[in-house]
Amino acid sequence: MANQGAARKDKGKQFTIGGQFLWQLVEMKESPAWRVLSQSGHRVLSRLEIEMAHHGGKDNGKLPTTFDQFEEYGIHRHAIAPAIREVVALGFVEITEKGRAGNAEWRRPSLFRLTYRETPLCKPTDEWRKIETMEEAEFIAAVARKAPEKQNSSGGKRQISVRNPHHKPGFLSAETITTGLSAETTTTSISRGA
Repeated sequence: MANQGAARKDKGKQFTIGGQFLWQLVEMKESPAWRVLSQSGHRVLSRLEIEMAHHGGKDNGKLPTTFDQFEEYGIHRHAIAPAIREVVALGFVEITEKGRAGNAEWRRPSLFRLTYRETPLCKPTDEWRKIETMEEAEFIAAVARKAPEKQNSSGGKRQISVRNPHHKPGFLSAETITTGLSAETTTTSISRGA
């Protein structure tokens, strides 16, 4: 949970934390699932923990976080979806409501639950504990990071193309291409220049 500040006395000294803080179990940080997480996976978890702190340590399971918020936090836009699939597959996060892209009135962010934090209805479920070996964790993470295959209209698998969604192809006009290459212009300039 997020706390506003903590103080403790140790042999006459007082230690304080001057702001909100987040805790994580050492057992979780030592787990195979944690150790195979990509940098983007770690950032997804950090951003979701920050979102939970913004909600006062409550609303786990209803944490709205958009792709723009993940990108602002430092995750490359193309790495967000694979990182989310990774943290879900490794048992750190559950998507409680899938978001939807679209125009402003139809757009909705996904809602997330951190499995290692309690919710108003249940204690932490800690699915990450089910992964017992590094080999198992590496396999699960690698499979999760790969782009999911989509079905084409005939029911077969189709290749997913990776492109830059921000790239706008230039407009080519037949008039601009053929104007300088017409036979009449080329012939006329050669015969006059010789």
